[in-house]
Amino acid sequence: MNITNTATTARIANTGAKRIPAALGLGVLLVMAMLWPAGDGPQAAAPGVPSLAPMLEEVTPAVVNISVSRERASRSTRFFFNGREYNWNMRDLPGELSRFLPPPQLDRRGAAGVIVDADEGYVITNHHVVEGADTITVQLNDDRSFDAELLGSDPGTDIALLRIEADDLMDLDFADMETVRVGDYVVAIGNPFGVGQTVTSGIVSALGRSTSRRDGFEDYIQTDAPINVGNSGGALVDLEGRLIGINTVIISGSGGGSNGVGFAVPADMVRSVMGHLERDGEVRRGMLGVTIISLTPDVAEALQIDGVDAGAVVTSVEPGSAAEEAGLEAGDVIVAMDDTAVTGSNELRNLVGLSRQGDEVELGLYRDGDRMSLDAVIGGPDGGSRLRPRDGTGPRAAVNRLRGVTLRPVTPADRAGSDSGVLALRVPQRSPAYLNGLREGDVIIAVGRRAVEDVEELEDALEEAGGNAALRLLRRGRGMLLFLN
Repeated sequence: MNITNTATTARIANTGAKRIPAALGLGVLLVMAMLWPAGDGPQAAAPGVPSLAPMLEEVTPAVVNISVSRERASRSTRFFFNGREYNWNMRDLPGELSRFLPPPQLDRRGAAGVIVDADEGYVITNHHVVEGADTITVQLNDDRSFDAELLGSDPGTDIALLRIEADDLMDLDFADMETVRVGDYVVAIGNPFGVGQTVTSGIVSALGRSTSRRDGFEDYIQTDAPINVGNSGGALVDLEGRLIGINTVIISGSGGGSNGVGFAVPADMVRSVMGHLERDGEVRRGMLGVTIISLTPDVAEALQIDGVDAGAVVTSVEPGSAAEEAGLEAGDVIVAMDDTAVTGSNELRNLVGLSRQGDEVELGLYRDGDRMSLDAVIGGPDGGSRLRPRDGTGPRAAVNRLRGVTLRPVTPADRAGSDSGVLALRVPQRSPAYLNGLREGDVIIAVGRRAVEDVEELEDALEEAGGNAALRLLRRGRGMLLFLN
């Protein structure tokens, strides 16, 4: 069994797979179309001739072809000298010599994308489509082409957000996922094998699916609409032309073609990730700091849990985590987060992972048979969180100069040389925080004369300091000042 991301090089392949189930599904769809009331869903192109064409005429202009170019590592040479291995990148040659080298080879791949905001020029596609791209080109249904800007990408959900500068765009509306059911007819639109825009049909085979990936946030829609290599980033729409998912992965045999088992990221997850990417350029994934398993009949029997049919069972709570601060305990069965029911561990993981660090949530749970609720503040990895950026260069300027750093209060286990303060857990290179001099392991103990003990106090102190702020911090046990101006 192969689980395949569906971006492709431009090639033509013939798997020889039979399509009897798909043909049968199409026949049922045509019969349904003939019985459908006029003006709803599939419509007749001529009396007695059912067709999806009227709906597709409205939808297909919002589905685009995407071509991505990546420079191959063909200009690097590995060689051995005196028993040692060396890697020499020929791009590092001086300019007068590098001009004698052959041009770099480009790896061009084709996939699809969906316009979701015509006014802003936003296009959704898959992370694996644009990962490592040197150039991204979006070709519209009317053959216009535009260079795309990558606003952000999230490997956890395999979603990326692009922007193009273009007029007269058409976009798709997001469907209400609460109305999507197994058995609903759907249409997949993409760019299989780079042959150009292609439409296939099928049904929703299952909801809430996950694959063998353990590093992703998965709640896939499964469909038997033929999805092939190259359909990545394309649209899965209902018969009203609303976007219900972004096609992302297939399970195929050795031939690599569609076997009627394809998966799409659901529209509600896409919309949530899009908000993160638009705002921050990444998903600043939240964490509770718990280990969980799904509540099954066997687990319920072992824990002597009565009256609870589904949920996520807490098996451990990390010290110093958001979960510990909220009062969660091992054995708690979490059944809701805010207004959303939690039916298992995967659902809770998705809900927490797509929440912003610092969000306040209400957890509904059962403890020793009693229903109760706890308020929790979503943390980041290792209990850390990030400062919240603000527009402008006014009183929030000092906060913006520390963007990118992940922070949490100091604990005795840190042995940081101070009993209080805010620890810089991670400071990515090229982030504003790094460029302004902050380093991983620094402990911020005050802003000016105002001591800080947690991230909220640090934010308040930076805002109060305005455009010029002096941080008092400890670096490897030494006190120092860091000026933000």
